Amino acid sequence: MPVDLAYVQPSNSAILVIDVQNDFVSGSLAVRDAEQIIDTINALLTLPFAIKIGTQDYHPANHISFACNHAGKKEFEKITIFPPAELVARRMPEDERPLEALEQVLWPAHCVQDTFGVAFVDGLEHESLEVVRKGCDVGIECYSAFEDPWGLTNTGLKEKLRNKEISNVFVVGIAGDYCVKSTTLDARKYGFRTFVVRDAVKSVSDEGTEWTDMTKAGVEIIDTAEELLTSKIFSL
Repeated sequence: MPVDLAYVQPSNSAILVIDVQNDFVSGSLAVRDAEQIIDTINALLTLPFAIKIGTQDYHPANHISFACNHAGKKEFEKITIFPPAELVARRMPEDERPLEALEQVLWPAHCVQDTFGVAFVDGLEHESLEVVRKGCDVGIECYSAFEDPWGLTNTGLKEKLRNKEISNVFVVGIAGDYCVKSTTLDARKYGFRTFVVRDAVKSVSDEGTEWTDMTKAGVEIIDTAEELLTSKIFSL
């Protein structure tokens, strides 16, 4: 069933292109068939969105999520991480979000700052994208393009969107079950009407639970990019 695009206009809409980077397409943490969505994303980038954002994982080499930084641990094992004390000390007194320990997957080193792997993949027409970087702090994992799970680091994306008076965000990219999902959940939390274009997303797992999780959170799923590309709203 087609998504109702009532009240959506190019002037109040943004596209978020999540982590279409070398390491996630053909590098150390490549997602299967990720290269297949590049043309679809490029087609969507021709639409007249008010702002077009491209996110990048941008990790220091000693990042906490890398298995190689944990002696005796193997890739894809899990550990427990805690909010860094120096960042907790700087948070605003009125911020009462819980600072619970979190489970962390240990990944192969990926998207390391100033390396080939961190760059947007060849073929992505990224010239129109405003870049938002995440995961820059050594002690914090940050799947969401908005902020880390504890809210201790902020990418500035929320402010960018609000400054442009954006009401609607359309999310595409990699990986559906990690950074795409986390970004959509935060977008909903901050009051944006949020859409994901299914055929412009690739996930790590084939289980598909991310689509259920997003739908439960009020994210609207657009099955094909063609629905937007042929929409009268974006052709005005």
